[in-house]
Amino acid sequence: MLRRRMLIMLGVVLLIVLVLGSYKAFSIYQQAQQFSVPKPPISVAAAPATERAWQNRLPAVGSLKALQGINLSLEVAGTVKAVQFESGQKVKLGQPLLQLDSDVETALLGTALADLGLAQVDYGRGSQLVGSQAISKGEFDRLTAQLARIKAIVAQLKASLAKKSIVAPFSGTIGIRQVDVGDYLASGTVIATLQDLSSLYADFFVPEQSIPKLALGQKVLVSVAAYPGQDFEGSISAINPKVEDTTRNVMVRATLANPDGKLLPGMFANLQVVLPNPRNEVVVPESAITYTLYGNSVYVVAQKKAEDGQPQLDAAGQPTLIAERRFVETGERRDGMVVISKGLKSGEQVVTAGQLKLTQGAVIAISPDKTIQAEQNSRPAR
Repeated sequence: MLRRRMLIMLGVVLLIVLVLGSYKAFSIYQQAQQFSVPKPPISVAAAPATERAWQNRLPAVGSLKALQGINLSLEVAGTVKAVQFESGQKVKLGQPLLQLDSDVETALLGTALADLGLAQVDYGRGSQLVGSQAISKGEFDRLTAQLARIKAIVAQLKASLAKKSIVAPFSGTIGIRQVDVGDYLASGTVIATLQDLSSLYADFFVPEQSIPKLALGQKVLVSVAAYPGQDFEGSISAINPKVEDTTRNVMVRATLANPDGKLLPGMFANLQVVLPNPRNEVVVPESAITYTLYGNSVYVVAQKKAEDGQPQLDAAGQPTLIAERRFVETGERRDGMVVISKGLKSGEQVVTAGQLKLTQGAVIAISPDKTIQAEQNSRPAR
């Protein structure tokens, strides 16, 4: 009886083992079938490498300065009697801007003018009397000296009186006023800023090895953060004849018109000096480049070859496309494009989106790159 039970238990165990083994074998078979099924192609975006006339540019950064710009301040102390401008007003050359209390100087000038009149009368009478020898030559010399001294006093008082007021030294736009009527101002107090915004200077530095590329009158494109995508055209007006000892850079000044008054002094500017002699270069979208420590590379769209060397066709009868990684030498970048100086030919297609999913030889399917199309539609013509 015991032997029979043991045989039954052994048969049950063998049956369970066979069931589990069959299930495992079926699972391994299914996995093998999945691996044997070809992977679907990876969807990527691609764009052709094109050859175009490329005008090299020398990039730089700088700041904008007014053609003429000063802080209006006083040479003498005094109390403000009248403010003759409004903040942000456009003023003309010689226009009165501020008047200090000048009652004391005016009274002194009146006294000096009275003395001057008497001195002129004495001098005129003396010039007649000295001719008839009614007075001595020494007395006439004293009258002459007295007239000259009083004239100098009058000129001095007029100069002091003139310093009690401020007039516009040039035409421009005046800033926010810093004083009010009745304020006592010490000498040197700034009352406002005056800027001539009709034209602007853009001062920037370039490395000393770039000096041979620069010339007076050379075109410069200026852009500022306030107006993204807009370039303001200027030209090089001066090159400093000295290299800075600490940085080995050379200061360059460009002049640009500002008829609409959009640009303001002090703005940070990105500049591009347009270099002469454009050349034909192979360019690709910047998104196609993969930057690594070992070098820059692109994925080139190629046709998969069969064993006989002929293009391998897919189920639809079209050539099977694969991605081939290729290392390239890159050059200048501008407007979303990169110059390829070595490693790529014009007309070859490169992957512009989806590179992270790719490996060497991966099968791919090309779909439109909507990002590049949107950038091209929104980018202004240059």
